[in-house]
Amino acid sequence: MEVSPLRPRPWTEAGEARPGDDPQQLWLVLERLQDPRNLGAVLRSAHFLGVDQVITSRRNRHGHSLFPACPLTPVVSKASAGAMEVMDIFFTDDLGGFLQAKARQGWLVAGTVGCSGPEISGSSEIPITSCLEFLWDQPTLLVLGNEGSGLSPEVQASCQLLLTILPGRQLPPGLESLNVSVAAGILLHSICSQRKGFPEDGKRGQHLRDPQEPSATAEGPRLPQHPGLPSGSERERQDGG
Repeated sequence: MEVSPLRPRPWTEAGEARPGDDPQQLWLVLERLQDPRNLGAVLRSAHFLGVDQVITSRRNRHGHSLFPACPLTPVVSKASAGAMEVMDIFFTDDLGGFLQAKARQGWLVAGTVGCSGPEISGSSEIPITSCLEFLWDQPTLLVLGNEGSGLSPEVQASCQLLLTILPGRQLPPGLESLNVSVAAGILLHSICSQRKGFPEDGKRGQHLRDPQEPSATAEGPRLPQHPGLPSGSERERQDGG
């Protein structure tokens, strides 16, 4: 049986989400992701963490692209663990114009860069901040770029802020960046964990523990008893008698 790729819908069908409706809206914008497994993994993380909409770029504003975006193929669906099938995915042929239009509506356009910082001319005026220090207090578009070249100059110029992931050690040249799907998971979690209703640190254990399950005592967790072996108390009686 042959199946054709799913086709994303125009972003104009995504519905008008006004910033005043909910300050914690998050749309994920993908510019020219090419690897189907990367795209699938990004969609899986986006769905799991609660991203509201996903927008992909199909072409640049001149109607073509040197790096065409990956279509929604069965490989993408498999890598997404089926998340692609239940998500609403939209596209735009003019990503720069789309970002500028959303910015005029009051959305924050946050791009992403490697920890070494952008090297595109004219981008030095855009503030760069660690994703751990980002405060999510307004509707946000998180923009991820191509696996090899990152954000294009046009798209980066449309960003109001650039988020980065700081490494935990000094890195040699060539290792300053992460795979785009790994970076997407870290960035999305750092943002979505600020959402109201997200389990707080003190409550996460309650969500993970069965309320009917007795807590472990100082003696340690109780292991299941094999039916053919005597219990500890029975073993003591046998040894004593």
